[in-house]
This record gives sequence, structure tokens and C-alpha cells, in this order.
Amino acid sequence: MAAKAKNRTEGRSKERRSVIYAGDTIPFTLIRSKRKTWALSVEEDGEVLLKVPLFVTEKEISRILSDQRTWIIEHYKKRQKILKARPQSDLTEVQRQALKKRYIQAAREYFPRRVAYFQQFTGGHYERITIREQKTRWGSCSSQGTLSFNWKLMLAPPAVLDYVVVHELCHLTHMDHSRVFWQAVEQVLPEYREQRRWLKEHGSELNL
Repeated sequence: MAAKAKNRTEGRSKERRSVIYAGDTIPFTLIRSKRKTWALSVEEDGEVLLKVPLFVTEKEISRILSDQRTWIIEHYKKRQKILKARPQSDLTEVQRQALKKRYIQAAREYFPRRVAYFQQFTGGHYERITIREQKTRWGSCSSQGTLSFNWKLMLAPPAVLDYVVVHELCHLTHMDHSRVFWQAVEQVLPEYREQRRWLKEHGSELNL
């Protein structure tokens, strides 16, 4: 196992590493933070994330990687296969950046309208809306009331974008993913599971 890059913030560290399984090298990112348990995931862009508490030892990290070997290999290769099968854009970088700017501007105009529409059903109070290009999130809601949305949702079906808007609005009153939270989402969007599934299966395709 070898570290490739490392950066730290207060109470949190992020480190690029790799693990070798039967000759196959799989890169992953190790994130230490003030969490209580470890979590493993393969993101839409194919990045493997291992999140662990600050106190976890190298021995424990090795044990997790060993125990989860089958899961990591299966999901990593599945995601790589999906990424390779994704249609490749023939846009030049200049064209891509120009389109990106137009989509971001459209998102800044469109998201506030959808937030205003759905807020009448979800309730809650927010301070502001920001448009970003999060690597692993489609939206977020801060404890200060900031709603953030990924501009790439402008490339998704409108119903999928609306699901993310409702999801984050419901976090204004339920800052978790409890049963009550999902009931609030379902009350506004009874078919939200379909949109959630689409985003999970096709989110990696939302690129210029």
C-alpha cells in the first residue's frame, strides 16, 4: 500500500493511496475525520473512498481493506466498466468551457425558481442558494441554511433535478436521513425513488 498524495485540514486528513489485489492495483482515497465508524464507497467518478475515525490504526485500515477485498474489486470494476462505456464527447476544451459557463448561468436562474416552488410544500427557511461543481454530491444543505446544487443537474431530466431540490429543502427541517426525513420527501414527491435510482445509475453520465 503506497500513499500518493496527502493534505490535511483541522480535524481531518485526506490521503491518496493504492491497494494491490492479486496483481491489480486499485487507487483509493483515505479520509480520516471525527466520525465514529468507518465507511467504504465507490463514487460516481470511480473513486474509491475509505472514511475512518481519526484514531484508527494502520493495522485496522489493512484489516478493512482485506475483509472488504471482494466488495472493493467488484464495485470498482463495475464502475470502471460503466465509465468506459460512457459516450465520449468530441467538444474542444474551449467549447466545453463555454457551454459550462452557459449551464452554470442557467442553473443560477433555474434553481431559485424550483426552490421557491417546492418550499411552499416542504417549509423551512434558507439563507441563500449557491451553484457549485461538487465532485461527490448533487446537492447539500448546511446548518446555516445554505442550499448548494451541482450545475450538472441541468443535464439531467427535470424530474431528477426536482428530486434533488426537494431532498435538500427537506433537510432544512430534518438534518438527517431518518425515516421522518424520507417521509417528508415522499409526501412532496411520491415517485422520488425512481428519480433517486436514475441519479445513482446515470449520474456519472452528466458531463459535457
